[in-house]
Amino acid sequence: MSTFLLVHGAWHSGRCWDRVVPLLEAAGHRVFAPSLTGYGDKAHLLGPEVGLDTHVEDVVGLIDAEALTDVVLVGHSYAGLVVSGVANRVPERVAHLVYLDAMVPEHDETAIDVQPVTRSLIDLAAASGVAWRIPPLPEQPPPLGLFGVTDPTDKAWLRTILSDHPVRCLQQPVHLDNPATAAIPRTHIHCVAATPAGITRRPVPPPSRTAPRPGCGNCPPATTA
Repeated sequence: MSTFLLVHGAWHSGRCWDRVVPLLEAAGHRVFAPSLTGYGDKAHLLGPEVGLDTHVEDVVGLIDAEALTDVVLVGHSYAGLVVSGVANRVPERVAHLVYLDAMVPEHDETAIDVQPVTRSLIDLAAASGVAWRIPPLPEQPPPLGLFGVTDPTDKAWLRTILSDHPVRCLQQPVHLDNPATAAIPRTHIHCVAATPAGITRRPVPPPSRTAPRPGCGNCPPATTA
């Protein structure tokens, strides 16, 4: 049995994992899929002060509150920054990092550094008169659809969980100055069916294998794919 902690991307909430959680639980795993501050059941906390640091603290706080160890930490899209920051804070609690079509930052990089197209979203927010929040991206013609979703029923469901994303999340740098994070095994998953204009992906690091980290007897060897 593994402990999965699933972290949603920008504009979404923890409900985006609703179809994934039962499958993992049916396989015997323990699963957490929280909504970050400003989303889902925490939507009332959305404000200009909410940033990347807030979301890193959300996840670290959950790990501490639930006394989680050997966590498989999964970050989708923007949450690649979040899980990277979490691993930097509590590397001894993380058994594996999974970047699901996610931003993969270097030390002190922001979302703008990793995905420059986000600058245009910030500029649009500034022009709208509400400069601190970015509304969900509009639906695009197939095959792009609404965040890659094209089925009408699925799109209708997705719209119920989408909300604005704080600009500060894209402007705050992630701190990766803890050498212990380098020993955490990680997996990279790219969704390649359709890519919106302006979106770029950094190359996946070459596959590698190392011994399990000290004190983590259940951790798999480090792999990237």
